[in-house]
Amino acid sequence: MLRAVFACLLLLVAAPAIAQDPPLSPKAQALIAPVGQALEAERARQAALPPPADDAEKLIRMGQMDQVGRRVLTGVDLTLLPPDEIPAARKAMWAPIEKADAENLAALLEMVPPEGWFLKSRYGEKAAGAAFHIIQHSDLDQWKRFVPVLEPLVATGEVDGQSFGLMYDRLAVNEGRKQRYGSQMTCDKATGQWVPEPLEDPARVDEWRKAMGFPSTLEQYVEHFRTYPPCT
Repeated sequence: MLRAVFACLLLLVAAPAIAQDPPLSPKAQALIAPVGQALEAERARQAALPPPADDAEKLIRMGQMDQVGRRVLTGVDLTLLPPDEIPAARKAMWAPIEKADAENLAALLEMVPPEGWFLKSRYGEKAAGAAFHIIQHSDLDQWKRFVPVLEPLVATGEVDGQSFGLMYDRLAVNEGRKQRYGSQMTCDKATGQWVPEPLEDPARVDEWRKAMGFPSTLEQYVEHFRTYPPCT
């Protein structure tokens, strides 16, 4: 018994310390605080509401949680911080969003209907759009699962073509393939500008975007990102 205790003590002494991010400066905390505050305000607002009447209403509320932090985040300019503090600030800024994403995903996966997706004709366009955003902000396993389900539903009008294109591109990029619709952007650190991930066929990208109902050309889409703060 004493040998076992002594062995455990040795393991504890020898175990390496877990690295922790240094505390953020007051400036960094103030800069990213609106993201978490927006999420908490939306949680409080929804907590004061009556329970959702059905799954469609539940999805709409989940979609509001998905979007509220992201809307604030796009206006946060991390380049105002010292470069060595930016990674920790970015991680802390995304933490409350990722927590809400995980909660949303767990709830949504419990709600997936037998036909495999939340059809617009049954749930309504707003609820179906919320379901799409939640899966779009999940992980590779979910994109692999749902992209084949969504594709045939575009032709029947049950799934928005732009939504399918966004998820198709995200799956392609995360699998190391070129994107088709030019929806996925990456940061060009040399210029601080958002640029498209590599394209499957630059000559046809606008043709494909139009066929899927994207409201803008790729050039117009990229120009929109010029209104964002510099990326890092």
